[in-house]
Amino acid sequence: MENITFFLNALRSYQYLQNAMIAGVLVGIICGVMGCFIILRGMALMGDAISHAVLPGVVIAYMLGFSFFIGAVISGVITALGIGYISQNTKIKDDTAIGIMFTAAFALGIVLITSLRGTDVHLWHILFGNVLAVSRQDLWITFIIGAIVLSCIALFYKQFLLSSFDPIMAQAIGMPTKLIHYFLMLLLSLVTVAALSTVGIVLVVAMLITPGATAFLLTERLPTMLIISAAVGVVSSVLGVYYSFIYDVATGGSIVLVASILFGITFLFAPKQGLLMNWLRKKKILKYL
Repeated sequence: MENITFFLNALRSYQYLQNAMIAGVLVGIICGVMGCFIILRGMALMGDAISHAVLPGVVIAYMLGFSFFIGAVISGVITALGIGYISQNTKIKDDTAIGIMFTAAFALGIVLITSLRGTDVHLWHILFGNVLAVSRQDLWITFIIGAIVLSCIALFYKQFLLSSFDPIMAQAIGMPTKLIHYFLMLLLSLVTVAALSTVGIVLVVAMLITPGATAFLLTERLPTMLIISAAVGVVSSVLGVYYSFIYDVATGGSIVLVASILFGITFLFAPKQGLLMNWLRKKKILKYL
């Protein structure tokens, strides 16, 4: 109780902590909503690829003195296009193309970082996140990206819904499924950029996948799944920032650990899909047999 009181007092007093909490909540919502479509389309590996592939764009942007946002988006889009081109024009399958492209891009980013002498520590925060160092500018960028992503999802909800659940039907009725796919990749790149300051490149895929996976075990309706996933993302961010501040540990890691714990609880106790609940139902059936 003392820790909670101390944290709330600090939250009222320190601007950086307020920025961290707002950024965490925004990222939790954005990643939670976007992650649902990533899971439904079986694109978890693509999420990992895009999140790592933005690193060279970020470093090059730093070297040239322009916005991280621009570099990250360009790098993510190029990687997504490269993966699609390789898989569609060779015998190589999607998962192999993803493995080649994202590891090459990530390795390039690491090489570029280590080649810089006297590298600014903020570049390393891109890798591992530091939500407690989020600036007002970062906050505005996150807010604008969130507004763009959520608006696009709301505007093209029906297209995303049909192409995610039944891509063959979507193609049969004339939907541009390839264009929808690449548009989702663009949104995924934007979401990755939004999460750079909070959980970093290394852990952003966890915030894209874990809240959505948790929601997937709790409901079979997409609208409900989107709400639950966003809520899990928000709770994970708030508790993660709290534990990070109180115990002086890595913020990104704390956020992801909370999300993972929530998934573990759901995995065990979800009413329909929970491991323990399924075991109890089997025992009941066996008893009456």
